[in-house]
Amino acid sequence: MASLTYLQEMAAFFRTGKTKSYDFRKKQLEILRNGILEYEDELHAALYKDLHKSPEECWVTETGFVMAEIKDALRHLRRWMRPEKVSTNLANLPSRSRVYAEPLGVVLIISPWNYPVNLLFTPLVGAIAAGNCCILKPSEHAPATGDVLIRMINKIFDPGYIRIAEGEGHIIIPEMMKAFRFHHVFYTGSTATGKKIYEMAASRLVPVTLELGGKSPCVVEEDADIAMSAKRITLAKFSNAGQMCVAPDYILVHNSVRNKLLDAIKENIKKFFGDKPEESAYYGRIINEAQFERLAGYLESSNLAFGGYTNKEKLFIEPTILTHVKEGDDIMQEEIFGPILPILSFGQKEEALEIIERNPNPLAFYVFTSSRECEQYWLKAVSFGGGCRNNASLHLTNYHLPFGGRGDSGIGHYHGKYSFDIFSHKKAWMKTPGWFDPSLKYPPYAGKMNILKKLIG
Repeated sequence: MASLTYLQEMAAFFRTGKTKSYDFRKKQLEILRNGILEYEDELHAALYKDLHKSPEECWVTETGFVMAEIKDALRHLRRWMRPEKVSTNLANLPSRSRVYAEPLGVVLIISPWNYPVNLLFTPLVGAIAAGNCCILKPSEHAPATGDVLIRMINKIFDPGYIRIAEGEGHIIIPEMMKAFRFHHVFYTGSTATGKKIYEMAASRLVPVTLELGGKSPCVVEEDADIAMSAKRITLAKFSNAGQMCVAPDYILVHNSVRNKLLDAIKENIKKFFGDKPEESAYYGRIINEAQFERLAGYLESSNLAFGGYTNKEKLFIEPTILTHVKEGDDIMQEEIFGPILPILSFGQKEEALEIIERNPNPLAFYVFTSSRECEQYWLKAVSFGGGCRNNASLHLTNYHLPFGGRGDSGIGHYHGKYSFDIFSHKKAWMKTPGWFDPSLKYPPYAGKMNILKKLIG
């Protein structure tokens, strides 16, 4: 089959060793950077067509985000590639020990539709820096962006080195994974699809990184700065019309400040997007009709505290707040992934924690509080991928932090050097001189137990 042909060609390219040198990797990172700059206007126009993203939002969350990752990789690549000196234990002295970062081979990166540039190219930066060949599978659900990505990749990279796989994901991905044993699979998307990817990879013992989602809670304590909290929650929740894996999925607010927070979020929605968000150049659209219908199904007039207007023809759902939500409602069982914000209240921390634990291991967790003691309580009480105190979602923009989930929200982490590490095999190497060769280490061992215990213990 055709897929087998080009995959084997890429494996042959990798075996030439071209990708392993510092100069080659540096040049390819520069090619990617220059390609993004060359196609920047086309990418921004395509992202507007697919998701109604403004150029400013495109730069912050898509193209500029990747450029920052490339800049960091170029700045530190030589150091990342350098063998790491590690200690040698007493039993092996005077040996010297090193850890070498070795490229994996041909890797597969599968990206979703909500951030189709960022979530394809950010892991690619790590794969290039680590010296791999790469198959890219962008989502077919962002077709305008996908068309630009295909033209861009075909123009700037040797197809034996980096290539885009075109077609429906549910067809082409199983075909490729059946035809070829990748050296790593990196997938970003839903938990349900992630499980299928994991199963296919496991059958051939292929390592995976799974960046999934989940219901990311946001706790607002009674001592929180409500004006600041509302502003930051509103920004994070309604960016990209809520179609973001680390957006606050629901709010747990202390009873004493619940109404104040609700009013402040309403005020900030109007401030950010105007009285008619449908006319705002800075408010997104739902990606397709299937997602629109799913989200519209959550809207019940009895729960509406703000918003609720929809326009199917324009794939528009305005920023919406729901109150009087019951813990058993569908919206509290599934990741929302849209501009709908349920607000629940609590009196004691244990009440909020009980709700959170019904959807354990969220990808992200946020707490707004003025108290370090309160911050430490929540840090210890909740297991999650990553998060913030007095902020929401922006931890993922810090490439010095690992980004990833745990449990149903993912396996592995990346960004910055973590991306380089995940696409590298850490090869151990110990170098022992020939001049020191004590008879102690050779049989017979009778009478040597005490000294062996000292050396090995």
